[in-house]
Amino acid sequence: MTLQALTKTAAVASTPGLLVPGQMLGLLGGGQLGRMFVHAAQSRGYSVMVLDPDPASPAGRVADRHLVAAYTDPEALNLLASHCAAITTEFENVPAQALQRLATQRPVTPSAEAVQICQHRGREKALFTQAGVPCAPHALITTDADLRLASLHSLLPGILKTVSLGYDGKGQRQVAGLSDLHTAWLELRSVPCVLEKRLPLQHEISVILARAADGSTAHLPVQQNLHRDGILAVTQVPAPDIDPATAAQAVQMALRLAQTLSYVGVLCVEFFVLQNGQLIANEMAPRPHNSGHYSIDACDLSQFDLQLRVLTGMPLVKPRQHSAAVMLNLLGDLWLADGMVREPDWRSVLSLPGCHLHLYGKTQARAGRKMGHLSLTAPTALEARQNAWVAAAALGMPGF
Repeated sequence: MTLQALTKTAAVASTPGLLVPGQMLGLLGGGQLGRMFVHAAQSRGYSVMVLDPDPASPAGRVADRHLVAAYTDPEALNLLASHCAAITTEFENVPAQALQRLATQRPVTPSAEAVQICQHRGREKALFTQAGVPCAPHALITTDADLRLASLHSLLPGILKTVSLGYDGKGQRQVAGLSDLHTAWLELRSVPCVLEKRLPLQHEISVILARAADGSTAHLPVQQNLHRDGILAVTQVPAPDIDPATAAQAVQMALRLAQTLSYVGVLCVEFFVLQNGQLIANEMAPRPHNSGHYSIDACDLSQFDLQLRVLTGMPLVKPRQHSAAVMLNLLGDLWLADGMVREPDWRSVLSLPGCHLHLYGKTQARAGRKMGHLSLTAPTALEARQNAWVAAAALGMPGF
């Protein structure tokens, strides 16, 4: 299906009427984003049924009901549709056919068509172009012959990325020249890829917004992010190095993408700020995002509250940030030292004012695995940063 057909279909996706507390909501996916959505929904009087094949999934362990089955299992999908008034998802790689099947019986947000675009870097970049949002110069590589195109010279040095299933730095290879390109493609198993020109980056930021079926929108403040090895490490809000004009431009670009896509749900758009100040889109996530976790503790409405409001047809209002915040991602590496498994020094970090510890209930720590996060809130951005520096040092994490 073409990008135009997908966006047109997304525009007519089914949407719920007003769903009052007491009803059951459905969730495809059992990860930590789902766990935090379950907590938000339950605290407002809703119950949640999770569909996830992992019997120990973080969201499944706290849900009112957990269907342990494949995402495409017909019986499980029928149970979800028969018990739930509306259905959402917590990760972008949920099979689109599952969302399409559910949408014939219940309101589903986001739509399968919108998710399909976000699942494919080629379609995503086509959407950026359609919406008039700048992105990095790039080329789609699907065959060995594409590697010999003369136009690829202008994209090097670059980054070769698989068009799908790449996240947290996975499915990517740095490419210095043409001699590296074929090797990198083979290392990525010769699957369809996008080659992006490497650009001089100054900062990374993200915008998290919610768009309702009636077109109303709300968004969180712009977040400034630091990644290490392709994984988000630190988020600061307010964004310390981003001027108001750049922040406003990022919000308008994100809203334009949501409008072009006729998107309904919570959407994160990640941007690069280049050294010359230019703003370009990097990628989208059709769900809440790691960079928005601080909103649970620093805003009067979190990104999960926004997801809940869209799903239930409740009014969207703009979240107010009442505290400056720094979010530190807690990876499984913190539990692993010298070949031993140890518990991090929670006593030291929890002695800091405004420190909020969130652990995701995962039973096994692995290097690079997201196990939880710390949000450090304070009356000023400087106080939040100072406490975050102390917390990072106590945990043996790199500074920022």
